[in-house]
Amino acid sequence: MRAAKQALRERIWDRLEREGLARFPRPVRGRIPNFAGAEAAALRLSRLPVFAQARIVKCNPDAPQRPVRLAALQAGKMVLMPAPRLRSGFLLLDPARIPSDRLREAASIAGAFRLGRPVDLAELPRPDLVVVGSVAVAPDGARVGKGEGYSELEYGVLAELGRVDTRTPVVTTVHDVQVVHRIPREPFDVPVDVIVTPTRVIQTSGAVPRPSGILWEYVTGAMLQAMPILAELRSRRDG
Repeated sequence: MRAAKQALRERIWDRLEREGLARFPRPVRGRIPNFAGAEAAALRLSRLPVFAQARIVKCNPDAPQRPVRLAALQAGKMVLMPAPRLRSGFLLLDPARIPSDRLREAASIAGAFRLGRPVDLAELPRPDLVVVGSVAVAPDGARVGKGEGYSELEYGVLAELGRVDTRTPVVTTVHDVQVVHRIPREPFDVPVDVIVTPTRVIQTSGAVPRPSGILWEYVTGAMLQAMPILAELRSRRDG
């Protein structure tokens, strides 16, 4: 199954590069790929009720979702952003505390560290919307990321703490070529409810179940060492 998922990633990365759809940072191989039309996809998402009704948006830190983070901040929403690779937990961006002329800066990774504030496990808010990055997604909601499991761990942390559940909508923005017919699924994979591309909105079938938290049997000692927030959560769970 993992070989099939990797082959799919390679196919999507190659197609984005070959067809001139890949954007900085490049090459997109090994990344949540930034794609031509990311701003249009973010605009389309910002017009959906699921976005309009959200007060707090959890959004991944990758480049193609920077326009989503900016749209949320410009709409007066707080953004909960995991630090890259979850090395330093989560940052909370509150547009009420950020000068309006620095919102674009705040939507970047470096700007989020300057203008946001770290939040510990006890402070983590309950997001009304979860936005994830994807390499590929399917109409049943199955998705595949870059293969390192960070979206699943981020979701799992929030689920373990009761901050997200099956009622929390999960959305991704991708290019149309990233929408594929079928994706193999592993137990820890987090599916999406809505797929937004530069040209369309796809409500998924919801046929793929969500994990209720972190599947600890897949968490290694190296992961606990690299991500202190995981080690803290594990300690709480075992203690």
